[in-house]
Amino acid sequence: MPDVRTHEPDEHDNAYSGLLVNDAHWAFGTDFEDPLAGVDTTVPDGVDPATLATYCLMLGDDALVLSQRLAEWCSNAPDLEEDIALSNIALDLLGQARLLLARAAAADGSQVPALPDGSPVPDEDRLAFFRDGVQFRNVRLAEVPNGDFAQTIARILLFSSWRLALFEELSHSRDAVLAAVAAKGVKELTYHRDFAGRWFLTLARGTDESRRRLLAGLDALWPYWAELFETHEVERATALAGVGVDPAGIAADVDAVVEQVLAVSGVDRPAVPPLAGVQGSKGDKGSTGSKGRDGRHTEAHSRMIAEMQVVARAHPRGQW
Repeated sequence: MPDVRTHEPDEHDNAYSGLLVNDAHWAFGTDFEDPLAGVDTTVPDGVDPATLATYCLMLGDDALVLSQRLAEWCSNAPDLEEDIALSNIALDLLGQARLLLARAAAADGSQVPALPDGSPVPDEDRLAFFRDGVQFRNVRLAEVPNGDFAQTIARILLFSSWRLALFEELSHSRDAVLAAVAAKGVKELTYHRDFAGRWFLTLARGTDESRRRLLAGLDALWPYWAELFETHEVERATALAGVGVDPAGIAADVDAVVEQVLAVSGVDRPAVPPLAGVQGSKGDKGSTGSKGRDGRHTEAHSRMIAEMQVVARAHPRGQW
C-alpha cells in the first residue's frame, strides 16, 4: 500500500525557524489565542494592506473549503488507512487556512466580521465562521461535492498539483508570513500530490469499474480546472508587489505535471469545456464573468458553508 503518512518536520526541518518564538504557536488547539504570536506581521513597503489581506483570504479560503470537504470522508473512506490519510490531508489544509486567515486579519483588521462585545472568538475564526458565502474567495474546484473516492482522488491531484506550484513560488514572497506558510506548505502538498498520484494510477489501471469511476470523476471536475489559472486583479497586484503569485505564470508547469500523470495512467485529457462565470456581474477584466475569486460560487457552496458555520453562529460566545 502507498505510504500515506504526512510529513512531520523535526527541529532541523522547520520552515518557520527564525520567524517563531515558539513552534507551539502553530499547533492546533484552543489553549492559545494568536497563531501569529512571535512572527513579524509588518506589511512590506509598497504593499496595500487591504489587497494583501484579500489575497490571503483567497488562499486561506481555498484550503478551508477543501479541508471541510475532505473532512466529510472521516469514517466514510474505503478503508481505515485511506480514512486516516484523507483526514490528515484535511488537517494540513486546515492548518494552512488558519495561518492565512490570521495573516489576513493582521494585515487589514477591517475585513474581520464584528461580533457582540465580549465575544472570545479569535480573528481567524471570525473570518471562517462569520462571513457570508459571497464573502468567501475560494476557487470553485474546492467546493463541489466529493462524489465517490475516485472523484476525490482526482480533485486532490488537480488541487495539490496547482497549489504546490503556487506555494513553491510563494515561498519567495516579500511577506515573511506568506513565505513561511508556503515553505511549510510545500512539504505538505508534495505528500498530498504523491498520495493522489499513486491512487490515480492504481484506479486507472485497476478494474473496469475503478477506471470508469475515475474517468467520470475527472470529467466532473475538469470544468473547474481552467479557473485556477485565471489571474484576478488582486493576484495581479500582489504579484507585481512581490508578495503574491500570478497563477497564469505557473500554468505550463502544472499542466506538464498533470499531463504526465494522465499519460502514465493511460487517461486522455477530458474534452469538457470550462465552466463559465456569472454573467452580468462584476468580474476581473477579460474574464468570462464572476467566479469563485469574486465570491460567486456553486449552489453546493452555500449549503456547505451553512453546515460549517451553524454551531459557531448559534453560540458566538461559546468556548470549546
